[in-house]
Amino acid sequence: MGLDVRVDDVDGTQMAARISGTFEAGGRRMPFTAVAFGRIGGQNVVASLDDGTASEIRGMGLDPDSVVAGLQQDLIQGSLEIPDGIRKESFLD
Repeated sequence: MGLDVRVDDVDGTQMAARISGTFEAGGRRMPFTAVAFGRIGGQNVVASLDDGTASEIRGMGLDPDSVVAGLQQDLIQGSLEIPDGIRKESFLD
């Protein structure tokens, strides 16, 4: 889906971390939150959008569930930008 994911903050460890950031869809940057956890069954990410963001996505003719699925895929695959001061190794294996 090509969402241009940017992580703004990570709080936690390799076992479980809360992630907040933004992604771009339809030329607009929108916020997301996610919980990343791993080890049992591999790495997993559960991303969510607030109601306002989901409504904005619907207004652009996109399906919020598809956007969340693409966002989760980008986060799991490491297709993201991380700000200075956050080391990828601190929350990804």
